[in-house]
Amino acid sequence: MAVGLGQRFLMKIVRNESMKTDPPEIYGWRVFFLASSACFGGMLFGWDIGTIGGVIVMPSFTKAYHIDHLSDTARANLLSNIVSTLQAGCFFGSLIAYYVADQWGRKPALLTAAGVTIIGVVIQCATHGYLSALYVGRFIAGLGVGAASMLTPLYVSENAPRAIRGALTGMYQLFIATGTMLSFWINYGSLLHLKGDAPWIVSLALQMLPAILLFLGIALCRESPRWLARQDNWEKATTVLSKVSNLPPDHPYIRMELEEMYEQLENERRLIGGASFLDLMKEMWTISGNRNRALISIGLMICQQMTGTNAINYYAPTIFLNLGVNSTTAGLFATGIYGIVKMATCAVFLLVAADSLGRRKSLLWTSIAQGCAMFVIGFYVRFDPPLKGATIPPVGYFALTCIYLFAGFFQFGWGPCCWIIVSEIPAARLRALNVAIAAATQWLFNFVVAKAVPTMLVTVGRAGYGTYFIFGSFCFSMFFFVWFLIPETKGLSLEKMDSLFGITEVANKDVESNVGSVRGTHTIDEKAAVDIPEIADEGADGYGNAGKRELQRGECVELSGVPSSQIRSPEISRDDGGKEKGKGKGKEKEKEKEIGLREGVGSARALSPTRHFVGKGKEKDKSETGSVGDQMGYYC
Repeated sequence: MAVGLGQRFLMKIVRNESMKTDPPEIYGWRVFFLASSACFGGMLFGWDIGTIGGVIVMPSFTKAYHIDHLSDTARANLLSNIVSTLQAGCFFGSLIAYYVADQWGRKPALLTAAGVTIIGVVIQCATHGYLSALYVGRFIAGLGVGAASMLTPLYVSENAPRAIRGALTGMYQLFIATGTMLSFWINYGSLLHLKGDAPWIVSLALQMLPAILLFLGIALCRESPRWLARQDNWEKATTVLSKVSNLPPDHPYIRMELEEMYEQLENERRLIGGASFLDLMKEMWTISGNRNRALISIGLMICQQMTGTNAINYYAPTIFLNLGVNSTTAGLFATGIYGIVKMATCAVFLLVAADSLGRRKSLLWTSIAQGCAMFVIGFYVRFDPPLKGATIPPVGYFALTCIYLFAGFFQFGWGPCCWIIVSEIPAARLRALNVAIAAATQWLFNFVVAKAVPTMLVTVGRAGYGTYFIFGSFCFSMFFFVWFLIPETKGLSLEKMDSLFGITEVANKDVESNVGSVRGTHTIDEKAAVDIPEIADEGADGYGNAGKRELQRGECVELSGVPSSQIRSPEISRDDGGKEKGKGKGKEKEKEKEIGLREGVGSARALSPTRHFVGKGKEKDKSETGSVGDQMGYYC
């Protein structure tokens, strides 16, 4: 197939090994449409972030809900309740979405999330003056937003090519930033041009727009091939993967992807066996490799919220007023600029750094940069606080600039990278559960921030200067968390994460004892001996000779009717880095080469015809002709 301009552009700017080896056809419009459609789930969250922070300072809103006559402390408590009710709904929505996504699929779950959000927004718009009804509407909308926050990165990561998975999954953060920016400017425009209660009603009502776009976009997309594989619907998984990848079903790349899915699922099933919730929890917390990944996911989400980003997102107009911006209109305008900075820097990161610079380096340098920005703001508010009605001093403008710099630093690291890592590192069977727990953690601490910040800005030092020091200190500490605990994952397929994070000794022994019996394809990097007792002479090359013959790296021989028990694999061990190596002659390379995918040659594993998908995607009954490995295989 011809390579388009966009594909050539990606191959120029993304620099990792997968971009060099994988076929360029997989970077077609379908995968970008799928990612964009799903990422409207991120815009749901971003739109509310930008909307509610501006709405709660609009004079017509404070009058309608009788907020304007309250004391500073009472006002702060009430506004924090209004904002944080959505986060409470998001917490429960992200957990409920796990069950729906695993039982009925990612696509139906996303459609449901969009519908629930629309219902919640309608209730919010119809609750003039009734706080309890407003709380109900925000909680219901939170169920949908929270579900989408868990489902979107999960769905995108399961469909994205590994070379650009970081950029596509990171689009979730870009859509959050875009929704935030648009809603900031809608608030500003509504306040300028609409009268009465219309400014806050219109701002709240337009939250339905990303929900509608999410519903329409996902309705046109297909189910995740990895979820279909988990259901043993291999025929449909092959079809979906072929369509999204823009390649024929028999292409070596498609065969390789399916082979890796099967291999990982089989290994996971041998570890625990069952698929109940308790089985999955046991698998997550008793196996060290899975436990480490779950704890990393939880830690990343806690750190993301403790950067203080949502303290600014939710209460940006209030914070700008505290820094010397003198009017609500000017505060909303400054907030709109803040939204543009967030969106632009996130787009630049995804375009040039997500899959080139990588996740780890991005998290490291932005931790320090964010901390410095927060401390500058804190020092300004502490030692040269702005006076009401006075002109902003030069140092005040520098502090305001640090707000924008903080936004840019966050979008270059902790914004997109957390969602990328959380969605790509779990094992296949645990991916939905892992992402659900991470998303719930994110919403729990999001709730804490949303509830605490208004009070902190009133009570933690004059004009809340201590708030900035607290968040800045968290940012500095995150550097050490990343330095010691977070590995680089760019360019790795989802199925390669087990090698990066390690699997248990039980799994290793199980794999070794089952090599050759689970499937008829065997890929080796060291020499291995093969017993070939009954193959007719195929010439002087010796392939037909009875007895043992040493196969060199890259050689393949068809083994029809050869019992898998007679195929011997080299011993497998693991070095400290979690990479497989043979205990035989020589040293194994860091990873298996995938040669010839662009030319359609592919690895032997990709070309192997050992599994036959028939009917509704189930494997052919092995009892008909022996094991799959006994029917036909290639030993390479």
